[in-house]
Amino acid sequence: MKTIIEPFRIKMVEPLKMTSPAEREAVLQRAHFNPFLIPADDVLIDLLTDSGTSAMSAEQWAGMLRGDESYAGARSWFRFEKVIREITGMPHVLPTHQGRASERILFELVGGPGKVVPNNNHFDTTRANVEHSGAEAVDLVIDEGKQPRLRHPFKGNLDPNKLDALIREVGPERIPLVMVTVTNNSGGGQPVSLANIRAVRAVCDHYRLPLFLDACRFAENAYLIKLREPGQADRPVREIVREMFDLADGATISAKKDGLVNIGGVLLFRDDALAQRANNLLILTEGFVTYGGLAGRDLEAMAQGFEEVLDEGYLQYRVRSVEYLGEGLLRAGVQIVEPPGGHAIYINAAHFCEHLPPDQFPGQALLCALYRHAGIRAVEIGSVMFGKTDLVTGQTIHPPMQLVRLAVPRRVYTQSHIDYVIEAVGEVFANRRAIRGLRIVEAPAVLRHFSATFAEV
Repeated sequence: MKTIIEPFRIKMVEPLKMTSPAEREAVLQRAHFNPFLIPADDVLIDLLTDSGTSAMSAEQWAGMLRGDESYAGARSWFRFEKVIREITGMPHVLPTHQGRASERILFELVGGPGKVVPNNNHFDTTRANVEHSGAEAVDLVIDEGKQPRLRHPFKGNLDPNKLDALIREVGPERIPLVMVTVTNNSGGGQPVSLANIRAVRAVCDHYRLPLFLDACRFAENAYLIKLREPGQADRPVREIVREMFDLADGATISAKKDGLVNIGGVLLFRDDALAQRANNLLILTEGFVTYGGLAGRDLEAMAQGFEEVLDEGYLQYRVRSVEYLGEGLLRAGVQIVEPPGGHAIYINAAHFCEHLPPDQFPGQALLCALYRHAGIRAVEIGSVMFGKTDLVTGQTIHPPMQLVRLAVPRRVYTQSHIDYVIEAVGEVFANRRAIRGLRIVEAPAVLRHFSATFAEV
């Protein structure tokens, strides 16, 4: 059959608050035109992020009741460690409270002034933690990944030639590790191929550099490999996942994505000495090595979630439901990053709001329009999130793409919710010339998109 249904049934519901246009306008004004500052109760369809927003399964909730809250050596820790080792093959498993905690520990250990960290595309917290250490974060995605309408099966790939050129330019001694983000969140949720990870591994081996994965969405990436990469169609997703990790020396994971939980993270190592240093820092800042800032019930939910995410029926539904959203927007004439990725649809805000220059933040302006019209919350991935100031000229350096990400929470919304989003975005697109630009009123120096305030131009 062509129809792909949700591979679950609903046994508990949460009511949604319906608001009027006047109410949403007042909310938007109070939030200073930043969706992060809107109370969740005032949002109808929340596509701000897929991080920590999953609906947990009955087995995950049952596991939480079984959680062992012993401070050290809890039964729940040993189950979690066993599951992660079986999936990834990594000998050293460190639990953390979320992905950015894993990033902070890693780059506190290997970063620092003068260091350079290459990636296909760093996402916001990864870049911030690299730069907080004093190191430089460099994006080396393939050129196809910067062209929204170009159809390429693996637009998330890191360009091995660019990586080799960077290493020769700065010297391998300045590069503590090479990172590959799967899927490439900043680049439109696009997957990375196994062939590309192998090619990056070869460059790393040539210069004796470790390779780490930012593996928040490792299962979705593996399923897209199965669908799109020649020679992979008949392989089980679990086998593809294992090969991805076998090619790496370590990984950071936010379990709030493909772990299908609301809190939790993982830090993985092969190197014994580096793992010991990370353990020491984990104890200092997160908690003992067998709980890492989490309750035993969280470890139980994570262990179960990492098992469930590898179910190919779930992954088929997950990828197809996101693709369905993308197809609907394309039919409405809305340009998106093509082809649809694994966890979100990325609207090309530069095209949607072509009457607004980058300095008026077209992506942020589109967010406000979507909330005003339909109570939909999303996130900007453009000049608000990744814009920089040139230290010499004082001018703003804009990223190559101005995007709005519609991140779909896992196992939360039904097809009718997605149909509502398609209809709403299409109606806003039909009246897009009415969208007004924005200026920043106040913003912090780091991760400004979370708390910046704006005013309409």
